[in-house]
Amino acid sequence: MDSTSAAGTVLVTYSDRIATVSMNRPEAMNALNPEMLHDFITALKEVSDNEAVDVVILKGNGKAFSAGGDIKMMLSPGKENAFDNLMDGISELVTTLYFMPKLTISAIHGAAAGLGLSIALATDHLIADSESKVAMNFIGIGLIPDGGGHFFLERRLGEVGAKELIWEGKVLTALEAKEKGLIHEVADETLEQAVERKVQAWLQSPITAMIKTKKILSEKNRPLLIKMLEIEKAAQMKMRQTADHQEGIKAFVEKRKPNFTGK
Repeated sequence: MDSTSAAGTVLVTYSDRIATVSMNRPEAMNALNPEMLHDFITALKEVSDNEAVDVVILKGNGKAFSAGGDIKMMLSPGKENAFDNLMDGISELVTTLYFMPKLTISAIHGAAAGLGLSIALATDHLIADSESKVAMNFIGIGLIPDGGGHFFLERRLGEVGAKELIWEGKVLTALEAKEKGLIHEVADETLEQAVERKVQAWLQSPITAMIKTKKILSEKNRPLLIKMLEIEKAAQMKMRQTADHQEGIKAFVEKRKPNFTGK
């Protein structure tokens, strides 16, 4: 029996043992604003508590998976309380996804950038459309990765590789991301077919044992991820107060190359 529930900017569809969580701000390339962040957390908790669900597919509606954090949130110098709430929401979203007692998969098409990529990396398996692009591009606006970006990149790329990717902020093709070990698969067929093939393979496996392994490994990593999120929050507050961040935002809006000074 198929069913659908909605929390505003995020849709959840159930089919047998599968839940599909769809980011639904297509007009903004699924960039996360405070409303969407709240809806996303609500949707993930609903899915996590549903004992009938074994596999969760994360996707974006429209032309992209997610362009990351909504740039409009950065245009105004928000009050400290608002920033704290925002960063706490990001941490809750990522930990809910990473520690979820289900097998999770990200279906990436279009762009998965910044916070959007951090979220994708919090899932167990990443499949990308051959035409998609991924980037950890916080550096372009004078910020650092958040959403556990440092944690996830360091585990996949090592310290040296993580620093290189973060500092360069390079946009990668799906194939380049696969070669680096950022994603698991580039779809040979359509993205939907590749995801369906992986999901069906999981559903025909001893999935309870697989989820138990996930729980053991994620619980081992819990203190480190939580600590990393705390450090990112404190560091991001400092970055938001820098001249380079203000210049990065201004240059983004004016569609020009930023003139950073290291201040």
